[in-house]
Amino acid sequence: MNATDVIVIGGGTGGYSTALRAAALGLEVALVERDKVGGTCLHRGCIPSKAMLHAAELVDGIAEARERWGVKATLDAVDWSALVATRDDIVARNHRGVEAHLAHAGVRVLRGHARLTGPRSVRVEGTAEGAHRLTARRGIVLATGSRPRTLPGLEPDGRRVVTSDDALFAPGLPGSVLVLGGGAIGVEYASFHRSMGAEVTLVEAADRIVPSEDSEVSRHLTRGLRKRGIDVLPDARLLDTEVSGDGMRARVRTARGEVRTVTADRLLVAVGRVPVTDGLDLAAAGLTTDGRGFVAPADWNRLETAVPGVHVVGDLLPPPSPGLAHASFAEGLLVAETLAGVPSAPVDYTAVPRVTYSSPATAAVGLSEAEARAQGYEVGVNSMPLTAVAKGMVHGQGGTVKVVTEAGGRVLGVHLVGPHVSEMISEGQLIVGWDAEPSDVARHIHPHPTLSEAVGEVFLTLAGRGLHQQ
Repeated sequence: MNATDVIVIGGGTGGYSTALRAAALGLEVALVERDKVGGTCLHRGCIPSKAMLHAAELVDGIAEARERWGVKATLDAVDWSALVATRDDIVARNHRGVEAHLAHAGVRVLRGHARLTGPRSVRVEGTAEGAHRLTARRGIVLATGSRPRTLPGLEPDGRRVVTSDDALFAPGLPGSVLVLGGGAIGVEYASFHRSMGAEVTLVEAADRIVPSEDSEVSRHLTRGLRKRGIDVLPDARLLDTEVSGDGMRARVRTARGEVRTVTADRLLVAVGRVPVTDGLDLAAAGLTTDGRGFVAPADWNRLETAVPGVHVVGDLLPPPSPGLAHASFAEGLLVAETLAGVPSAPVDYTAVPRVTYSSPATAAVGLSEAEARAQGYEVGVNSMPLTAVAKGMVHGQGGTVKVVTEAGGRVLGVHLVGPHVSEMISEGQLIVGWDAEPSDVARHIHPHPTLSEAVGEVFLTLAGRGLHQQ
């Protein structure tokens, strides 16, 4: 039985960030991963999908150049194999980088299946050297992540019925796609396939897409997607499906009660993700999951479970953890520092940015207007279209900036829709995270002409110093 300071089970963003920080603090760390370090985000989610969405942005740019700017460019074809090769190269280089970081930090990486045998002990099976028994002097960190939620009768086959894990790896580009689920993942995949020329239908059971975001964000995003030719159906229900060798057929009940038949080459099921604890044997360590499959911490300030020394990071955590890679980085840092005895501030989940990388894109941090009112705040709100500033006119994609404040007080939420908002939201994160008031932001000069200038204008108005916004 090998003793070490910390055992991390799962090598995704939460797991490897815990391992790297713990090692940097002088702890001996063993990291167990049954697949590849980097997890879903690196290999099947964040990185490959954003690579593909960048390619989609280039395709859209050719159309804009021709139709709006008089640049007589045409798109001959999309070389799928070349696109895939570039995507895979980006993923592979990032994977090698993570492996190199772990090796340089002195983290012992075991590739196998981990099973808890007690609150401080783990058995690892399936490694090249056979089984290992490990004990942890400081603690165990659970970071086994999540997988796509599936629906009865819609089992993924990797070709006709796909999830976010395999949609990008299905063969070729379909001519038509039905996307089931209008959250961030579903919207991003709908946007990508539309850019690549597919006919896209997007079905969402809630009364609006990206339902966890501010209603104004949802409204602007819906308008933008429909303008691009995506058939967005909120408040709709999938009644039944029929999958055949050459495609699929589905009946959908719309918000008006009409039953529509949708045929498509591919069906993408994007109805959320579920935690992965299969084979972990939580009971052996005295742990249980909640009714949704999450492993809830008893102490959110330390992300420590009811079993002392057992911590949780990443997608195993229930809300308010948002199940986002950048949140899991912060969780990994917190847990590593806690195990090393280093003071560490709890994760401020209110200040975690959320981005949907579609076209148009959305980005937000903090409370929506409805959430702020539900929490009893007297709310102040100001919005401004991006096309009210010169750079927004240049881009010509619409969009908006919306800020929610506590009346006469601090900023509660910043909400953006439009081009490049994923790069603009960091300012909002600092504003919300530092409890800034509109007057604090209004003192700072935003560059002209930029899209971020609209953010500055909104805060100038909220601070009673409005310039261009009347």
